Amino acid sequence: MKNNSKRSSTIEYTTSFHDTDAMGVVWHGNYLKFFEKAREALFQKFNYGYKEMIESGYLWPIVDARVKYIAPTIAEQTLQIIATLEEYEHRIKINYTIKDSLTGKKTTSGYTIQVAISASNKEMSFVTPPIFLERFGL
Repeated sequence: MKNNSKRSSTIEYTTSFHDTDAMGVVWHGNYLKFFEKAREALFQKFNYGYKEMIESGYLWPIVDARVKYIAPTIAEQTLQIIATLEEYEHRIKINYTIKDSLTGKKTTSGYTIQVAISASNKEMSFVTPPIFLERFGL
């Protein structure tokens, strides 16, 4: 995809004590929550949040996800979470990069893959719905 920066969104999130595990680092499962927050911001940027998805007649379940842990994060650490739409034909793939806001050091990367299914009959669409392409300017 050309010009990914236009199809990216960056949020900041400061971790809390409740995000950490017994070892004092952010629990590995919370990174998917962080990805979700950035993905929501990306979709809202293009006026295609969850409410608009349902209204358009499509649901977008995640069918694959990957998280690569590069460096630990701790409580009260401010992170930049970047979501970038990487693929959009037949499915959507969103890449994520998490960086420490102060140092710029990458702590985590990953991706999610989603497919469109009809909200009415739950059948998978094998092409990206025109409404998604329209909203994202594709």
